[in-house]
Amino acid sequence: MNQNGQPHSNAWVTFTYVSFAASAFLVAIGIFFLPIDLWMKGYLTMGIVMLIQTCITLTKTVRDNHESGRLMNRIEDAKAERLLMEVSKAA
Repeated sequence: MNQNGQPHSNAWVTFTYVSFAASAFLVAIGIFFLPIDLWMKGYLTMGIVMLIQTCITLTKTVRDNHESGRLMNRIEDAKAERLLMEVSKAA
């Protein structure tokens, strides 16, 4: 979903998956053809896999924090609205 609450188009979702797959493939090919020992290639591969995993985790955490803030704002708005309704009824 984007900021307006509308789902992403199928073209955008496909583009993001293809971009990720292409970049992972190109990095893997680059590591494979590096003129270094196998253990060094393994170390680079392990580092890149961990980098991808932490990027995914960071993205999810940032999104969860943003959505949590939006929920808290809605709760605060509802409380303020209820308080205003009570005050206007009492007046």
